[in-house]
Amino acid sequence: MKGMQALLYSILALLLATSLLGGCDRTAPASEAVGQIKQGEQGYEQKPEQNESAISDEKGQAVLTYWAELNGNAARIKPTFQGVPFFQEWQKRTGVRLKFLQPPSNQAREAVNVLLTSGDLPDMIEYEWVNYPGGPEKAIKEGHILRLNEVIDQYAPNLKAYLAKHPDIDRQVRTADGSYYMFPFIQADDRLRTYQGPIIRKDWLDELDLEVPQTIDEWHTVLMAFKEQKHVEAPLIFLGVPNPLFGIESGGFIGAYGVRKGFYLEDGNVLYGPREPGYKAFLSLFRDWYGEGLIDKNFATVDTVTQDTSMITGRSGASLWNAGAGIGTWLPTIRDRNPKASFVPAPYPVLNKGERPKFGQRAPAIGSSGGVAISSRSRHVEEAVRMLDYGYGPEGHLLFNFGVEGVSYEMKDGYPVYTDLILNNPDKLAPSQALAMYTRASYFGPFVQDVRYMEQYYTLPEQKEAIKLWSDTDASEHLLPSVPKTEKESAELSAIMQDVTTLVDEMSLKIILGIEPLEAYDTYIEQLQALKIDRAIQIQKTSYDRYMQSLAK
Repeated sequence: MKGMQALLYSILALLLATSLLGGCDRTAPASEAVGQIKQGEQGYEQKPEQNESAISDEKGQAVLTYWAELNGNAARIKPTFQGVPFFQEWQKRTGVRLKFLQPPSNQAREAVNVLLTSGDLPDMIEYEWVNYPGGPEKAIKEGHILRLNEVIDQYAPNLKAYLAKHPDIDRQVRTADGSYYMFPFIQADDRLRTYQGPIIRKDWLDELDLEVPQTIDEWHTVLMAFKEQKHVEAPLIFLGVPNPLFGIESGGFIGAYGVRKGFYLEDGNVLYGPREPGYKAFLSLFRDWYGEGLIDKNFATVDTVTQDTSMITGRSGASLWNAGAGIGTWLPTIRDRNPKASFVPAPYPVLNKGERPKFGQRAPAIGSSGGVAISSRSRHVEEAVRMLDYGYGPEGHLLFNFGVEGVSYEMKDGYPVYTDLILNNPDKLAPSQALAMYTRASYFGPFVQDVRYMEQYYTLPEQKEAIKLWSDTDASEHLLPSVPKTEKESAELSAIMQDVTTLVDEMSLKIILGIEPLEAYDTYIEQLQALKIDRAIQIQKTSYDRYMQSLAK
C-alpha cells in the first residue's frame, strides 16, 4: 500500500502542475505524433531577451520572436526549430526571420503561464488558447494577445477568403463576442479526424489461437493470455504523460459503457461522462484489470518512449495510439528483429458482440491543439500576420502539407506525391519523422490539413485498415464541437472545471489503484454537485445552442 500511495502522490503532483492554467475538457490531440524531448537536449529560452519584439539581425532586418513547443518527431532528429528544414523554408519564402523560444517538452501550459505573467511577450505564441482561464476573449482584454479582426481584413487575404467560403469553420474560430484571436489549424475533411485507436499483437493472437477482441470480455481473455501464457509484464499500455488518464480520455475502453471522460452530446443535450453511471462501471473494470496486472503498473507516468519501447520489445502487447506514430513506427521496427511479428488495429470495444461502438477518437474540425496568436506587445504585426496567412494560400498549403517540390514531393497529374525522402528515407527516418522535418502535415499549425497527405502517409495495409475500423463508430453524433463562448462563460466554466477535473482525476486514480473503494464513487458524485458541475453543463449547453442557432441563420 505504501508503494501505491507514493505512486499516487507523485501522480497528483503532476496533475497539480498541469492544471496551473486549468480549463475545459480537452479532446484528443490532432497530432499524429506527440513525442518526448529529453531534458537537456535543447536550450530553454522562456524569458525573451530585452524587448524581443525589437530584435534585429546584423543587417538591420527585424527578427520576429515565435514561442512554440517543437513536435516530438522533429525533436528526435533536430532539437531546435532552426535546425528543421520546414521552418527554414517558411522563413525563406515569407522573408520573415524568426527567433524561436521553446518550452520544455510537455510543459507548455506551465511555461506559457510564466511567459504571460512576465509581460515580456514574443511576437507570436502557438498555444491552445481555448484553455486560457476565461477563454481567448479574456486573453485579449487582459492585453496578452491581439484581437485580429482588423488585421485579418488588412493583411490576411488567404485566411479571410477561406473563412468566407466556410462559414461553419468561421464561427468556430471566433469567440462569442465575434473576436478572431488566432490563426487556426483546420481539419475540415472528415477523413482526417480519426487516427487513433486500439492496437494489438496479431502474431501473439495467432499463436494463442485467439481472435482480435471486440468485446470487453474478449479483451480480458486476450490480456490475461498475454500475461499468463506469454509472460508479458504489461499486457496493456497507454500514454500517461502529459495526461495521467490518457487511456480514459482517449475513449478507448470507457466508450463501451456509453460514456466518455469529458463533455459530449446525447439527443441534443450536453452530458458530462464522469457523473454518469457508466463511468463507475468503467472504473470498476480498470480497477480489476490493474489488480490483475493487465495494465502497466505505472500507467499514469508512461511517456511515448516507454510506450514505444514496450510495444517494440514485447513488454506489452496492446495499446491505444496512432496509425502513423503507432503502427507506422512500431511495425517496420519490430519486423527488422522478427519478420513474423505483426501489429493490427482492433475495433473500439463494446459490451456485447455485434454492437456498434458509441464512442471513439474523433478530432473536431478546429481542435484543441490550438493556433497561433499575435502578442499585443508586438511591433511587427503586419509582418506576423502576412507570415501566418501564408499557410492558407495555394503555395503555403503545399509547403505545410507536402514540403518543397523536387525535394519532399513531386507533382504528378496535379497530385502532390511524396518522394522517397519521406516514404523511404535514406537516413532510415520513419515517415512520421521525415514528415515532421519537411512539413507540418502530421501535426498542427496555421494551415488547412490536406487529405492527400493521409492517403500517402498510411502506406501499410494495417494503417489503412486502422482508419477504416476506428472510424466505424457513432462518435461524430456525440462530439461536442469547439463552440465559441463569451468571456463571462469562459471564465466561469474555467473556474468550475479546474476544480472538477482535479477531483475527477484524483478520485479515478485512487479507485483504479485500489486506494479508495469503488463505493467512494458515490461520495465523489456528491462532491461534483457541490463543485457546480450542473452549472458547467448548462454553460456548455447554452453556448452549443447559440452556435447551432447561428448555423441555422
